[in-house]
Amino acid sequence: MARKTKTVDLDRDNDIAPGIVAKTKKRLVVAAGRSHPDLAAEVAAGLGTQLVPTEYRTFASGEILTRFEVSIRGCDFFLVQSFGPPVNEWLMETLIMLDAAKRASAKRITVVAPYYPYSRQDKKGRGREPISARLVADLLRTAGADRVMSVDLHAAQIQGFFDGPVDHLFAKPVLLEYFRDTLSAADRAKLTVVSPDTGRVRVADTWSDSLGAPLAIIHKRRDPNVANQVTVNEIVGEVKGRVCLLVDDMIDTGGTIVKAAEALKASGAERVIVAATHAIFSDPAAQRLRSESIDEVVVTDTVPVPDEKRFPGLTILPIAPLLARAIREVFEDGSVTSMFDGAA
Repeated sequence: MARKTKTVDLDRDNDIAPGIVAKTKKRLVVAAGRSHPDLAAEVAAGLGTQLVPTEYRTFASGEILTRFEVSIRGCDFFLVQSFGPPVNEWLMETLIMLDAAKRASAKRITVVAPYYPYSRQDKKGRGREPISARLVADLLRTAGADRVMSVDLHAAQIQGFFDGPVDHLFAKPVLLEYFRDTLSAADRAKLTVVSPDTGRVRVADTWSDSLGAPLAIIHKRRDPNVANQVTVNEIVGEVKGRVCLLVDDMIDTGGTIVKAAEALKASGAERVIVAATHAIFSDPAAQRLRSESIDEVVVTDTVPVPDEKRFPGLTILPIAPLLARAIREVFEDGSVTSMFDGAA
């Protein structure tokens, strides 16, 4: 005769007597690396929790040690780590924290990387080059990540590099809300969405649809042998007398954006506003973005922007509410796609 069993709820680890099936409660734990502590704390607050206490050490040799100071056994573990400079140090710290979480028996491990490292190295442009974005995905998986969450990947194909679920979030709703609240009716009537290069046309086109504004495209050429050197060739679309909204996923050294803004102003644009998700701001971006050709720069805080890289005309929008909502959807087995009406 089959033995009868009963189900009990457990708040902590216990020895289970034979014949009893244990049903444990789900537990959400949020941890953070040292790359962007303010963002991580805001994400945890948005979830109504606190960051798990963690010990960090960097030894004289440069080696890193991390240790979680409370039990994370059986939890749904979310590690928040952005990848601004120094990117390689934060990447190594992430891998070490993932290994620690895996060995501490976390049930499911999700890396929340608002800015995905090495995302621009998503394909081979020339022979004998690496595909570093794929390498990063392999490293995360090997270290223990079950899932990855990121905002505005440089190339959507990066989702296919990771052997597991990838939640690709979009900052556009955050940025759109800002422009709908701040642009005057006169500016909206003259608004033109501009793609800074042909690679961002699809994204710019979705902005065009959302704002009901025409689209313009800047055709540029980049010297493959010289990093961060851009030449603008021509503008496709009408920009004379228009308020031009340049949209991009990131601003690194600012060369592309400034060249594009200068071309738009030279073609008669009334105002040029820049919207980007990731404010990498590698030198000399902060100086370049003070250009008279740019009237305003609007970014999110997926990457920390130190005080010395801030300037008049820069607006930084919080991304933590978006991340917190996405984490809650994943934890509660909800739909992340529904956050964006099924589209970007």
